[in-house]
Amino acid sequence: MDCPKCDSIMEDITFHGFTVERCTQCKGIWFPGVEHKELKKLKGSESIDIGDAKQGKEYDEMENVHCPECDTLMDRVADKFQPHIHYEACHKGHGFYFDAGEFKDFKEETLGDFVRSLGMFIKKKK
Repeated sequence: MDCPKCDSIMEDITFHGFTVERCTQCKGIWFPGVEHKELKKLKGSESIDIGDAKQGKEYDEMENVHCPECDTLMDRVADKFQPHIHYEACHKGHGFYFDAGEFKDFKEETLGDFVRSLGMFIKKKK
């Protein structure tokens, strides 16, 4: 499998029975299915995200990113509870792509993230 952002080779990374693909170059992570939600619950799983968050932010600006499994254009999604995090989602359900540093951020929910998500919820209700 090739990285949907930089076209480099992806390598298998396994953590407590969950296997994801990590880019050998930009260190972005492909989570097949909803593994990102399952891994978020596991202590120490942030260790799979070894990339430079600054470089990840640069790749986060890319548009027209295609699913590494089915080659369809993926949707750029803001996380519901941490809207500053944007990841790509295959609309056919094959998986989710996080740029370097995004999974660590996704896993670490702060009080500020909670307050921001409440603000977004209140705005939607109006």
